[in-house]
Amino acid sequence: MAVLFAHCGIGAAVRGIALVAQDNFSARYDLDRIKGIFSRPGHALYGQSYAGRILVLNTVKGGVASAWMLRDMAARGLIPAAFLFNRVNPILAQGAAFAGVPLLDRFDGDVTALIRTGDELLVEPVEGRVTILSR
Repeated sequence: MAVLFAHCGIGAAVRGIALVAQDNFSARYDLDRIKGIFSRPGHALYGQSYAGRILVLNTVKGGVASAWMLRDMAARGLIPAAFLFNRVNPILAQGAAFAGVPLLDRFDGDVTALIRTGDELLVEPVEGRVTILSR
């Protein structure tokens, strides 16, 4: 078991499986929110389902559309279990809070290198802590 620390985040604690890429993230341009998959061909996670996964990505792109898109995805039941970023902007943080998605950023290292796809994680945003339960 390994424990990673980050800036204090938002949302409830959640346990789930990581989906990781050293890529950036835009709810508007990278996702098909109807199918629940990464839909931009140039994205490292193209074709993969994000629903119920803990997304681990570098940083965010885009603007205000992310907030309502994340809320729409939550209403459809096609939402990530949590977001872990190296850096996040206030707009996506607002969108995650609006959609009820836990979020952490500013880790003590590159989170996309510290966590691997398939790792089982316990994300505790209020504590600023992520525990890798199994690899």
